[in-house]
Amino acid sequence: MSELTNPVQASPPHVPEAPTFDPRTSRRAVASGTFGTALEWFDFAVYGTLSATLFPQLFFPSFDTNTAILASFATFGAGMVARPMGGIFFGALGDKIGRRNVLMFTLMLMGVSSVLIGLLPGYATAGLLAPTLLVLLRFLQGFALGGEASGVQVLVVEHAPTAHRGLYGGILATGSPLAQTFASITLTGLAMFLSKEDFASWGWRVPFLMGVLLLVVGVFIRRRVEETPAFKESQKKAAASAIPQERALAVIVKKPGTVIKLVLSWAASAGLFWISVTYAVNYLTKELGYDNSITFGLLLMANLISIPAAVLGGRLSDRIGRKKTMLLGLTMQGLAAATMFPIMNSMNYPASVAIITLALCGIQVTAGTQAAFFSEALPTSMRYTGSALGMTLAGLIFGAPIPFIAAWIFQNTSNGILALTCIGVGLVIISIIAVLSLPERYKQSLHSEH
Repeated sequence: MSELTNPVQASPPHVPEAPTFDPRTSRRAVASGTFGTALEWFDFAVYGTLSATLFPQLFFPSFDTNTAILASFATFGAGMVARPMGGIFFGALGDKIGRRNVLMFTLMLMGVSSVLIGLLPGYATAGLLAPTLLVLLRFLQGFALGGEASGVQVLVVEHAPTAHRGLYGGILATGSPLAQTFASITLTGLAMFLSKEDFASWGWRVPFLMGVLLLVVGVFIRRRVEETPAFKESQKKAAASAIPQERALAVIVKKPGTVIKLVLSWAASAGLFWISVTYAVNYLTKELGYDNSITFGLLLMANLISIPAAVLGGRLSDRIGRKKTMLLGLTMQGLAAATMFPIMNSMNYPASVAIITLALCGIQVTAGTQAAFFSEALPTSMRYTGSALGMTLAGLIFGAPIPFIAAWIFQNTSNGILALTCIGVGLVIISIIAVLSLPERYKQSLHSEH
């Protein structure tokens, strides 16, 4: 005769309750994340454009034209170099103490750094101190963005209902093209209504100083966002089971293959973005002779058209899966990379607008998918750090060097168009292979460890 089990002694294992999602909290998270993303990328977009046009003569006038452009792009790269450091630092902190508090600090650090850039004296006034301070503030900008960009994605996706993670991530991704659009409107307006002397003297400072207002609004919105259900549940589970919290950078030890694949999956989007919005500006103005206002207008139209692509990418990924949507966006990027410079060389302005729009739409389709795709690839306890490493290392390795490399190629080779086209297409191929090698988990709970 079998023994009866004592119900007191053999209680069933604890199964954590599925978190409930408050629609109001979810909407606040999306609003906060989108506004914060727009603030971060507005400053980056303004700097990227000015580094290709005004900053070479403003901060590096003692160099010849080509060297000044290389030096200006090098300062642009300083922000990209700092991003992985910020991603590691704030990612580890966010996985330990929570997403919300860390993101309040990154928002303020980015805003203050941007305002200080707007107050910098030029080389004519401060000598070498001017470019030195510029590099330092760019570093702080990048350090903050390294923690902000991926952290806000985790915050929004963890607040989102399972069936709408992609959509919420897509709405969040509109912050970047919205910022690009706003930056283009601002720079185009200043270039049109100010003389070249006034623009070089004080007009370029206006976008950076606007960061004060944007920062105040951003902090007000973000203070109303709660910590995410997934992080709270992870903390409860760790406390209940007496399992020590994951150590900082545990994702590198436990999930190195996943981190590498995430980095490579974002290689094309990181590289082609800066080809399209930074070096293309320099090429159109310096090589093809377009006026600054015309070039800024081109970017304005391209960014404006690309905004819905981010939402479309996120929503589509909820329906057909993250991988298929990522591959769609990468295919669009590949077509743009293969034809961008030959089309611009045709001096056909509408065609140039169209090809840069195609590139940005492809990037936004992947950006709308990326937040959910990266979050689902990692467990809660190392999600912030792993996502940050994936994004920031891709930006450092495949994004930051692009403007500098492109400028060097065109200055020192006889067929720079072919070389840069091969780089762009090669990055797309690398990202396609990486995406295909990652698992599809878009229907899996964010609370399950894997």
